[in-house]
Amino acid sequence: MEMLADSLQDYKDLVGNAALITTVCQFFAPAFICNDIRKQGNTENIPAMPFIGGLVIASLNFFYGVLLQDDIMVKVSVIGFILNVLYLTCYYYYTTSKMTTWLYIGLAGAFTSMIVMHILSEEPEAGKHKLGIIVTVFMMLLIASPLFSLGEIIRTKSTAGMPYPIIISGTVVTILWLLYGIIIRNDFIVFQNVIGLGLSVIQIGLMIIYPAKPVKDAKKKKKTN
Repeated sequence: MEMLADSLQDYKDLVGNAALITTVCQFFAPAFICNDIRKQGNTENIPAMPFIGGLVIASLNFFYGVLLQDDIMVKVSVIGFILNVLYLTCYYYYTTSKMTTWLYIGLAGAFTSMIVMHILSEEPEAGKHKLGIIVTVFMMLLIASPLFSLGEIIRTKSTAGMPYPIIISGTVVTILWLLYGIIIRNDFIVFQNVIGLGLSVIQIGLMIIYPAKPVKDAKKKKKTN
């Protein structure tokens, strides 16, 4: 990896800016989900956790970027936080489970604050190391969250509940951040994105194998025609 990092040093700014731009573009992917919520007039079968998880990840990545003194990570995190606030506001407007949503938001906020306070109490290098591990774990959980319903996907032979725009755009972003992590020689960023890329490939595979609409529905439509 050292040889690859050395050979890519001249492209650090290019890869970093590409990662920044594509990540910002990815942040707009949930807008399609919000549009679906608006069309159906409710949040049925659409969980709030991707939006809340996005806020947590953006907050922790911002703090991690500050510790690493990486301007690109800081800028990406600020934009991601603002957009996720807007998406969560949209979700909250249409959901009928407002108290539950507030509970999740409160728990996420308290948990994030506890992590930040703990990291601040550590020595700088130890804090960076611990926060890198925490961010990695959260990133993996967020990326893998669509796979939590794997049993249901296989049973119904449908990936209708999977966030297609987020998965597709996330795959591109993961590749660029993997390259950026190699260039700046940050093992946590590399590890995050190697695992993230693997999870994205699995999800894309499921999307190819199973249609977005259940097989039964497709058969019904054919009969009616």
